Amino acid sequence: MLLAGLPAAMGQSAIDTLKDKRILKEATVNGTAGGGKDIKLREFAPGQKLTSIDTVTLQQYRLQSIGNLLTQQVPVFIKSYGFNGLATLSFRGASAAQSQVLWNGVPIQNAALGIADVSTLPVMFMNNVDIIYGGSSALTGSGNVGGALVLGNESPQYAGKRYTLSLAGSGGSFGQLATGIDMSVSLRTWNISAKALLQTADNNFTYTDDRGKRVTNSNGQLNGSAMMLRVSHIVKDAGNFNFVAWWQQYDRQIPPALFERNSFKNQNDGSLKLALNWSGPVINRSRWYARTSFIKDNIDYADQALKLKSNAVTCQYFQEVGWERFSGKHGKLLIFTPAQVSWLTGTQSRGTKQQNKIALAAVYDLKLQDNKLDIAANIRVESADSIAFSLNRGQRFLLPGADASYQLTDWLSLRANIQRTYRLPTLNELYYYPGGNASLKPEYGWNEDAGYTAAVTIKRFKVYHDLSVFNRNIHDWIIWLGGAIWTPHNIAEVHSRGVETENRLEYMTGKWMLHLKVNTAYVLATTLTSYVYNDASIGKQIPYAPRYNGQLNIGFTYKSLYFNYNHTYTGYRFTVADESVYLPPYQTGNVQVMYNTAIKHHSIQLTAQCNNIWGEQYNVVFSRPMPGVNFLAGFKVGVL
Repeated sequence: MLLAGLPAAMGQSAIDTLKDKRILKEATVNGTAGGGKDIKLREFAPGQKLTSIDTVTLQQYRLQSIGNLLTQQVPVFIKSYGFNGLATLSFRGASAAQSQVLWNGVPIQNAALGIADVSTLPVMFMNNVDIIYGGSSALTGSGNVGGALVLGNESPQYAGKRYTLSLAGSGGSFGQLATGIDMSVSLRTWNISAKALLQTADNNFTYTDDRGKRVTNSNGQLNGSAMMLRVSHIVKDAGNFNFVAWWQQYDRQIPPALFERNSFKNQNDGSLKLALNWSGPVINRSRWYARTSFIKDNIDYADQALKLKSNAVTCQYFQEVGWERFSGKHGKLLIFTPAQVSWLTGTQSRGTKQQNKIALAAVYDLKLQDNKLDIAANIRVESADSIAFSLNRGQRFLLPGADASYQLTDWLSLRANIQRTYRLPTLNELYYYPGGNASLKPEYGWNEDAGYTAAVTIKRFKVYHDLSVFNRNIHDWIIWLGGAIWTPHNIAEVHSRGVETENRLEYMTGKWMLHLKVNTAYVLATTLTSYVYNDASIGKQIPYAPRYNGQLNIGFTYKSLYFNYNHTYTGYRFTVADESVYLPPYQTGNVQVMYNTAIKHHSIQLTAQCNNIWGEQYNVVFSRPMPGVNFLAGFKVGVL
């Protein structure tokens, strides 16, 4: 979580024909116009594995973070530094900096760290949460090596004078309190919505320290606030305009690690995200779109015991212009050019450091054999420059790829994907002081994955099974090593491979629906070659890449009552490159209950959650204790 203390963590938009003149519906290109599903990945990447979080699950985690949601529901590894700490993504053994986070098509990783802290992303602010497995650099850009978390706001609906309002609140163990408000106004050509969230927590749980003594977690206070405003306007013959402003502030004390007796550290994270999207009407089988965004992140870190203070301000400007062309009944072409400028200032960077990236990309999708076969080919040329790269001479990367899916039968489909990918060293990896390494090389390599999906309905039973196998070779992999001062280094080559499954069984009878879901992941990510002579890490698992990971969900829905038991398992995590030190596996049990009803003109939703019901004592990250049994209850009241 700490910039100063933990460098290893550092990172149709046209107007439809008015059949109903009271309602104007919006269709989006690339999820750009008003949010919603990311069409770029859904319609131009048929062979890419994509998992979506359902609405019921999003409601259950409404006042929690995206990090909590993914930990319990998706077979990706969330590297959490504690109940009040940083939480980062790891897809298929990739590092946090190799995992991309997109919001309405805009990359929102911290411009210096190259990572997104998913513990600060509120579920309440998102209407769509998708997970893309495997690299898709041609479509989403550099940095997407292992996968991507794709977040989206709902697409605006235009209807004459419609108002919505909902209030939500929750409270739980260790002083957890949260309250949220969600409101919107919809007119014939305007849609305005606003969301706000306030959070606080003491995080004063008890745990056993390294001496075997029961202690209470100290210096763990959290205060957070966030707001989002969206204004959408649709103009006849000009398309849809959508502006979103998202501000948030998290003031977090940093509890002591197991080897510390006290902590006087705190960190204040502030972020402002501004995004403007336009999606034009369809004219002569084609349409244009454009998006632009500005993100400013501020991290203030202080350790009073050491009289240490640091500040880092990172900014990034992103813009993208694209053109989509429908060629006949079965083909479509997308050409787009994204550009990104990032800069860092602060006490740890010794001046202002800047990084620029610009690209030209194209993808063609073709459907054949009565749409059973869907093939896409893509290519991206990206140019990057930085002071570290040969005195600003820059580097260019060619990123080709292809993927396909085939509907073999009514119930069985196949898919395959191959992509070349690369990741530029982040500003922190290059310039952090002390420890940055301006000689770092970009990571590059190939991703391949394939799989199948079987979905069958037999009377009252619905069966879903998905299996994926993947292979990835990345050269010049970047890893932080060191003791008192950590420094990033290039490993010659890392080979990742593995198998993932998603399994779901549903049974319906009368007013009952029973469900059973099992997700599993096996990941082997090992150092293949090294620049270091006689390196002990050769053939060993990359640190903090668990080989085994999985979740089980079992429960039922009866009328308006929903019950679910969730069980998670995370395997061994080696904490050093030669596998000499590791953290043992852990598993947690979690229970979720939700009830929906209505009283007069108000909808009421009640939720309750008990986490870690078996009282497992575990650490996701070395020496960072996690809480035992804890509870959370909440409500939502909406005006119908």
